[in-house]
Amino acid sequence: MTPPLPHLACICASAMLVGLTACYTAPVEPGQTALPVQDARSFHNPHTGKKSTKPEASQQELFDYVRGELLALSPNDGLNDNLEVAFDPATSVLSVTQPDGRCDIFLSAIDANSLMWQTVDPSEPYHTRDKVLRITLTSLSGQKARTCYDSHNQVDTSVTTNRARLLFSQTKSSAVPNFTDAMGKALKKLVVLAGGNGEKEIF
Repeated sequence: MTPPLPHLACICASAMLVGLTACYTAPVEPGQTALPVQDARSFHNPHTGKKSTKPEASQQELFDYVRGELLALSPNDGLNDNLEVAFDPATSVLSVTQPDGRCDIFLSAIDANSLMWQTVDPSEPYHTRDKVLRITLTSLSGQKARTCYDSHNQVDTSVTTNRARLLFSQTKSSAVPNFTDAMGKALKKLVVLAGGNGEKEIF
């Protein structure tokens, strides 16, 4: 017996609703191209079970981080203070101003593999200062890592040009979790984006 038309329409509508619901709630397998673009960053890698990595930080974002930490964690001893930090993306020059002048660091001439951390005591016989955490970056062969200027904007010829250095207060930086790892990675990435030599795997 054929059901009345209104009843038949109701059955068809219900069937369509169930079908649409099934399409909407059906899980999408990882790796399918049907994954919406806006969900791409929460996509899970089927091999690792982990979410995909976040987009790489831009050159400006890396500089903003480095500048912020240099100023926030600056030594305040009247000698090693980081008074201002600037970056020129056109020339890949990182400039750090301190009480006795300014140093321009040529990131495109830096070897990222050379990055080294040291703890330095800048105290003098009659002037005690807090210890400083220092990063040293060495230039690629035949290139200059930096040029430094005195307080009168004259080139300081007494400064070694094949090594560049950045200074932080050891007391302040020790209170920041994983500071040396984070800063080291940021500087290496900034060097690479500026055209310097990238980090290499030894093994």
